[in-house]
Amino acid sequence: MLKKIKSNLVMKLILGVILGIILGLFASKEVMQIILTIKNILGQIIFYSVPLVIIGFIAPSIANLKSNASKMLGTAVLIAYVSSVGAASFSCIAGYSIIPHLNINSQASNLKELPKIIFNLEIPAVMPVMTALVLALFLGLSVAWTKSSTFEKILNEFQNMILGIVNKIIIPILPFFIAGTFSSLAYEGTITEHLPVFVKVIFIILVGHFIWLTLLYLLGGFISKQNPLEVIRHYLPAYLTAVGTMSSAATLPVALKCASKSKILNKKIVDFVIPLGATIHLCGSVLTETFFVMTVSQLLYGYIPPVSIMITFIVLLGIFAIGAPGVPGGTVMASLGLITSILGFDQSGVGLVLTIFAIQDSFGTACNVTGDGAIALMLTGIFRNRKKEINEVRETINLS
Repeated sequence: MLKKIKSNLVMKLILGVILGIILGLFASKEVMQIILTIKNILGQIIFYSVPLVIIGFIAPSIANLKSNASKMLGTAVLIAYVSSVGAASFSCIAGYSIIPHLNINSQASNLKELPKIIFNLEIPAVMPVMTALVLALFLGLSVAWTKSSTFEKILNEFQNMILGIVNKIIIPILPFFIAGTFSSLAYEGTITEHLPVFVKVIFIILVGHFIWLTLLYLLGGFISKQNPLEVIRHYLPAYLTAVGTMSSAATLPVALKCASKSKILNKKIVDFVIPLGATIHLCGSVLTETFFVMTVSQLLYGYIPPVSIMITFIVLLGIFAIGAPGVPGGTVMASLGLITSILGFDQSGVGLVLTIFAIQDSFGTACNVTGDGAIALMLTGIFRNRKKEINEVRETINLS
């Protein structure tokens, strides 16, 4: 039994969540200092590796696509944007239909202050996430355009090196990082104090996530002519990891592993789309933020923003989501300018959005990550069904 738990990532993630909550509820200040210090160190290691993972997977994947690289990249970005805007629009329609009928009398409670960590070990990343993404795109595209076989081999070897880091370092420490995350949430009172206040709203958001994921996978199945269950059934470890880390970027190693298990997804498309999606596809986060800002507006200001303002907000939010880092709270932090300038929120409104967004951020992230599998399924179908392009990609992407 113990051996099975050690080899089962899902079980280790669940145990990490349970252990973290128990520790957070009963730990003393001194114990929490130790837990938070360990969590900080593990988080530094995980987030240090994110730019390396992005370069290690996206650059060689684009290079291997050769003449089809630019077309597939453009298609992936377009799908990610449409998915985010579609999710926000769906949430907006639900907000106008549901929020006026909700009776939510909420006041943000004071959280228990977390103790300071014993020491702060800073491990700055080599470069920001977006810098790594642009570098990976430029490297991959330039190799594809110039057909540089030497540099293509270097990128492929670099990918194997990063895989070794992921499998030997990142995945083994994830359950401990998740335990630290949930212990801090339990200790400060987020789980016990804030969640009951917005339980109705959060439940609605979760239902919305699953509805949107269902639509994405049904569309992916329609485009690819394949059963989408063959993809989504492998995604439970990635979903649970995202719930624990609250970060698409930190979940990337597990997401790659899950998507690679599917028999109907092409490996090269997976290696290209999943890391890309971790940075640009944030459908769950924008769906959540859209519903939350409408709810907060009703709560604090007594009205829901008019349709014209929400349309502007959604269109721009989709762009900001593509540029937002795949880290905890990345979407809402990147879009604070939209919340204040377009929606006109004051400091109280912004603070409340940040508070309730943090409560469910993990589930929005899990929706983002799981939705990336649907995009991979769509791209598999799109580039398989385009008969004129089959001969161009047959040698570089095995779609059989």
